[in-house]
Amino acid sequence: MMNRVADRRSSKVPEVTLMFWLLKIAATTLGETAGDAVSMSMNLGYLVGTAIFAFLFLLAVAFQIRARKFRPVLYWATIVASTTVGTTLADFADRSLGIGYAGGVSILLVLLLASLAIWHRSLGSISIYSVSSPGAEVFYWITIMFSQTLGTALGDWTADTAGLGYAGGVLVFGALLGAVAAAYFWTNISRTRLFWAAFVLTRPLGAVVGDFLDKPISAGGLALSRYSASAALLVFIVVSILVVPQRAAASHATGSRPTSVV
Repeated sequence: MMNRVADRRSSKVPEVTLMFWLLKIAATTLGETAGDAVSMSMNLGYLVGTAIFAFLFLLAVAFQIRARKFRPVLYWATIVASTTVGTTLADFADRSLGIGYAGGVSILLVLLLASLAIWHRSLGSISIYSVSSPGAEVFYWITIMFSQTLGTALGDWTADTAGLGYAGGVLVFGALLGAVAAAYFWTNISRTRLFWAAFVLTRPLGAVVGDFLDKPISAGGLALSRYSASAALLVFIVVSILVVPQRAAASHATGSRPTSVV
């Protein structure tokens, strides 16, 4: 009985720590390289790539929601699936449909904000500490899907259209994440808002890092194999999950004050 109560009070997502953010950046970078590997290196195209990764993402979300408690491997597999489908979907909208980076960023930003607003209006909280019910999980993963896709478009827009290049993109998004961290330590801004700001910003950072790794030298990249880069990132993620213990974010219902960045 006590275990069941504890499960109901525990969030289905991990506690936000430094390792959480390192894994998030690695996962978003993997999403970029793996998404490009399927759509470009395998020549399957953005539409087919999106269909493949969307299926995997929905399958992972279904297992994630059915799980009775937080499971690190399942959670991060779902995050990786969301980053890969976000990569191919953003590329399909921006390039194949001709919406362009600016149009894609604008549409996805509206969808992300609408998702957060509807989530908050429906359940009263968008904090990760409230992600302990199927309804909250659905909103959580929809929001993550929009944030990952937005981040891909934003990263490409910054590196390509804005002309900052991949190194410039890393500096811009790294600085913005630094500003969010500073706001966490030295201001009283809502931790939940800061969490989502950081969550969104890690995606374009991962996107420009991924592009920097696998794009041609003539385009400012390192021209590394998308397959080898993806394999190295995957090994890092798996080893980190196995070596560094992770626990679920404690719910407010436990009466403890959250200490993570949310």
